[in-house]
Amino acid sequence: MECTVSWTGNSGTRSGMGFIAETGSGHVVAMDGAPDAAKPENGGQNLAPRPMEMLLAGTGGCTAYDVVLILKRGRHNVQGCSVKIVSERATEDPKVFTKINMHFTVTGQGVPASAVERAIAMSHDKYCSASIMLGKTAEITTSFELVEA
Repeated sequence: MECTVSWTGNSGTRSGMGFIAETGSGHVVAMDGAPDAAKPENGGQNLAPRPMEMLLAGTGGCTAYDVVLILKRGRHNVQGCSVKIVSERATEDPKVFTKINMHFTVTGQGVPASAVERAIAMSHDKYCSASIMLGKTAEITTSFELVEA
């Protein structure tokens, strides 16, 4: 797996702290920094997600993918899955994530709560590389709700 991240600051873009990531699978993702009122030249224009937001989004995608796949392999009639992630970061550099809560909403017909609980646990304990890595610095908690379709 590979990725090339390039600063767009010298290319005449609106943001002085914008970046474009080109993934090995051929996709392009924009990132930008937060505006910095004290030193505008050091801040972004809030034109795209921040890099740390992308890290959370990738983790959410990784674990939601696992949950859906595990439920489908268990022959459960899962019709939807979303995960809302709320995090806290250290106040000093490096501002790593210190707490992360992932709240899953799983929609389906007759999906047992025990199957969802098991799928989430399997993702976090065995399959989701992203959340397992983040678990080295952050306390990760999970919760879920089932919505009958």
